[in-house]
Amino acid sequence: MADDIRSPARTAPRTGYEVVQDSLKTLDGSPGVYRMLNAASEVLYVGKARNLKARVSNYARPSGHSARIARMIHETAAMMFLSTRTELEALLLEQNLIKQLKPRYNVLLRDDKSFPNILISAAHPYPQIRKHRGKKSEKGAYFGPFASAGAVNRTLNQLQKVFLLRNCSDAMFESRTRPCLQYQIKRCSAPCVGKIDAAGYATLVADAARFLEGKTTSVQADLARAMAEASGAMEFERAAALRDRIKALTQVQQSQGINPQGVAEADVVALHLEHGQACVQVFFIRANQSRGNRDFYPRTGAGADAPEIMEAFLTQFYDDKEPPRLILLSHAVDNPDLVAQALTARAVRRVELAVPRRGVKAELVENAARNARESLARRMAESTTQNRLLAGLAEAFDLDRPPQRIEVYDNSHIQGTDAVGGMIVAGPEGFVKSQYRKFNIRSGAGANADDAGMMKEVLARRFERLLKEDPERNSGIWPELLLIDGGAGQVAAVAGILAELGVDDIPVVGVAKGIDRDAGKEEFHRPGEPPVALQRNDPVLYFIQRLRDEAHRWAIGAHRARRARAVGATPLDEIPGIGAARKRALLAHFGSARAVARAGIADLQAVAGISETMARTIADFFSARG
Repeated sequence: MADDIRSPARTAPRTGYEVVQDSLKTLDGSPGVYRMLNAASEVLYVGKARNLKARVSNYARPSGHSARIARMIHETAAMMFLSTRTELEALLLEQNLIKQLKPRYNVLLRDDKSFPNILISAAHPYPQIRKHRGKKSEKGAYFGPFASAGAVNRTLNQLQKVFLLRNCSDAMFESRTRPCLQYQIKRCSAPCVGKIDAAGYATLVADAARFLEGKTTSVQADLARAMAEASGAMEFERAAALRDRIKALTQVQQSQGINPQGVAEADVVALHLEHGQACVQVFFIRANQSRGNRDFYPRTGAGADAPEIMEAFLTQFYDDKEPPRLILLSHAVDNPDLVAQALTARAVRRVELAVPRRGVKAELVENAARNARESLARRMAESTTQNRLLAGLAEAFDLDRPPQRIEVYDNSHIQGTDAVGGMIVAGPEGFVKSQYRKFNIRSGAGANADDAGMMKEVLARRFERLLKEDPERNSGIWPELLLIDGGAGQVAAVAGILAELGVDDIPVVGVAKGIDRDAGKEEFHRPGEPPVALQRNDPVLYFIQRLRDEAHRWAIGAHRARRARAVGATPLDEIPGIGAARKRALLAHFGSARAVARAGIADLQAVAGISETMARTIADFFSARG
């Protein structure tokens, strides 16, 4: 690849069209990626081209552009080019650069979370069924993706009723001496205490896998046949249990919404555009079953049209996800063959894009489009309300303008133990949960239950990192308002640390409980200002209460998680080579870390996964501790 930058050499003012025309002089017809930059060297737009010279020449024309493209050209002060060997390479490079640089005029998918799957593990004689998110590194059968954790949980809840597979951890499985509550309520076959043998449990596992693969008819027929046999043999209790399993199977089929025959595996992607805002609905269909739907709100690049938005969405959405064999679209993309080629390379098998006009597939797309339209309408209504609240917040605290990013901080601890600071983020689109952060308190402030000291530590760490990563404040991650859970002391501590760091232009407001610690009587503290209060029925007050409560919830959750880790910690965690699996095996075998410490080398070697060398390492560790 070749990388070069073309910028105007003359000192006289130049228009964007002249900059583009200068760039054309040394371009050829090779494929590649181009970047348009403004006078501050900020990337405005990243685009790809099969023929760079032909593509860029379109921008050199002084007329015939949409308002969005005309604004972009007008702001362009320089252009950069990267040549590639093929147009496919250019497409992949373009999307990587868009994700990295987030140019203002590009379409950008802002939600890139992974989707959960159902995992039937294969690392245990009695496999566990559970939700899995992230890399598929564990041995077992994966079924998905599902649109949300809620969709997975609902399916798992019903599957447990039907197939009675365990969902407990391996350590809990090994420690059981009698059936747990799941067995009592007919959600598990209790293999941990021998209520079912290995062969019988393997049959349940195979049935569950067949169901998740879409072979529901055969599973239901087998259960019906077994129920008839049990009834014929007058085993009425067993027949009743099978009847309940068939009923549960019917319920899970209804909740998943079995799709019409002919669409075994597909993603249905529908776009709705309105007033420059976009909503993309994705419905997941696997094994003739609906795995739920999810809505996305990509940034539209200041007014991109539907084909461009759809193409950008597909290439960014499937950048780290395996695409299905068929993707049904509401709008065609500009380069369907190229996009299909890129997705095929990602899946290592053929991927087809289709825009159906009639039949079952068209009905699926229309349903997704209707959902997109309704979701965008709800979001726009919520956004209008949110903007009014932000404007009210600006008026209440004399801010220059409604804040686009609010950071709210709270601490949580029990008499100074396991102290944690929490930060949440809110803006025009509500809570931005992907930006939430947790801070384990490291200083003596936590041990001394010094709330002001803890808040000072959290804010110092937060803004030291911001100053290091984005000193020019160009990335959009700098807050425009800080809300602190606390009164004058906490506010003074925060204002002091910000002044030390040279960040004295961000408003700080402390939210104190007020008289009798009663909700509705909050007092608001600002540096150098007397405390103020809002009317009890003021919507802005309710808005601040929601922000504070969300920060409190987040901080408490972080504290509880840290406390749970501390409770579960043992000296085994400090031994080199002892990971989670060996720790579970040792505790299951000996019952406690103290018993492990007293064990001899021969006894330690009796544990699965503990070699003679590892046994000596364990014995030496406890010997050195005395």
